[in-house]
Parts: sequence; C-alpha cells; structure tokens
Amino acid sequence: MRFALIENIKTEATKGAKGICPNCGSELIAKCGDFKVNHWAHMGIRNCDPWWENETEWHRAWKSNFSNEWQEVFLTDETTGEKHIADIRSSYGLVIEFQHSHIDQTERTTREKFYKKMVWVVDGTRLKRDYPRFLKAKENFRLTKKKGLFFVDYIEECFPAAWIGSSVPVIFDFKGVKPISDPRDWRNYLYFLYPKSYVRESMVAIISRQSFIHSVTTGDLLREKQEPEKQTINPQKNNIQSLPRRPSEYVFERGRFVKRRRL
Repeated sequence: MRFALIENIKTEATKGAKGICPNCGSELIAKCGDFKVNHWAHMGIRNCDPWWENETEWHRAWKSNFSNEWQEVFLTDETTGEKHIADIRSSYGLVIEFQHSHIDQTERTTREKFYKKMVWVVDGTRLKRDYPRFLKAKENFRLTKKKGLFFVDYIEECFPAAWIGSSVPVIFDFKGVKPISDPRDWRNYLYFLYPKSYVRESMVAIISRQSFIHSVTTGDLLREKQEPEKQTINPQKNNIQSLPRRPSEYVFERGRFVKRRRL
C-alpha cells in the first residue's frame, strides 16, 4: 500500500514509521529499501484485501498521475459488506485498476462486477512475447472511418486471452517505466480494447497517454456506454493518427507521423 493513516492523514511510507490501515484499522509498518518501492505492510497478516498485489514501479508511476485523494480508495458492497481497495477512484466514480501480475478469468470477472464502472490498465511488459505478438497482429488491423480506431479480425492473436472477454475496457501499456527515445515507437501509445458489450466487432483505439489521463481527470472517460463513434475518447479530437504501416518510412513531427522526405 502507498498510504496509511497517521493522525487521520493519508501518509506515504517513510523508514521507521507506523500507521493505520484505512480499510481494516490494523497497524501498518513502513517498508523502505533499495529494491522495492516504499510501501506499507500489515503486521502479522499479508493483506486485508485478497485482490491487492505488490506494487511495482510501474504501478506507482501510473497512480502518481492522479491526485492522492483518488488513490487507494476503499469501497464497500452495501449488501454484503465486502471491502476492496481501488487503485484509482475518481470523484466522478470511475475506478481504474492497474494490473501487472497474472489474473485468472474468475477474479477478473468478480472485480468487474464489484467495481462496475471501471477500466483496466494492463502492463504489457510482464511477458516478453506480448509486445512482439501485438506488433505482428497490428499489421492486419482494418481501418474505420475514424482515425486511430481499428477493427481487429483475430483479437486472440493480438492480446492475451485473459483479457479478451472483459466486460469493461482494457487499456494495454507496452512501454513500462523505461524511457523510449524513438517517438515512432508504437509503445509510446496506449491501446484501448473495447468490450464486446460496446461493439459488434473487436475494435481497438490508439490513444496517447496524455489524452487518457486528461479524459479521466476531467470525467470525460466513459460517461456513458456508447458506440466508439460516440465515445468521448475521440482519436481525431486528441490528435491520434492512423498507424503507418511501415514505421521506418515515417518520422514523428509536430505531434503526427509524416512520410520521410526523399533526398
């Protein structure tokens, strides 16, 4: 956990500190070292939320894009009393779960039913084969009338099978935390997989990180369950261009891909 309560104030872990878990009220101790991000851990038990996974640098970097008040929000099912920690819950009620480790279909479905209005952001760097598989499948994307929005015929050849049946949008991040100097690299973008409940065919939108964060912050993301053409994530509005088929023939200038000039 990133935050504990100290004198009822949301506080990050520092060496030697002790705090209180906002979820279960038990004591937390600060874990600070050189190999893991600073975090809070429960005394004597592993965690009060079985869905919680150990945070990586990738988790922390993503969460830091949003206000502290939106991070690690504890939600309760009023009927059952079940409690879980949402990575991000905006003031507009949208939950974002950042998932690095493997998740089975049963848990994924259970979490989607619990949070309801949510999106996943998946770390595409966990398995080495995932990004090369995506690059190969990308060559067969079919254009739609909207720039940055594509039909995908064989979605199972594009993304990990565990995410294809999701009932909510899944956003794949193939960049991780390492900087990429080449602006033409496809990992600089996010890949927004629409759930089948939104569309008739498998569809993927290519969006910038900045536009995704902005749409969450302003509350524009997923106000309604709409067709992609009506979605507030609009690739044209956010200056997202169609992917060039042959990236080596293109350069990135002034926010868009343009064909290299012949000398």
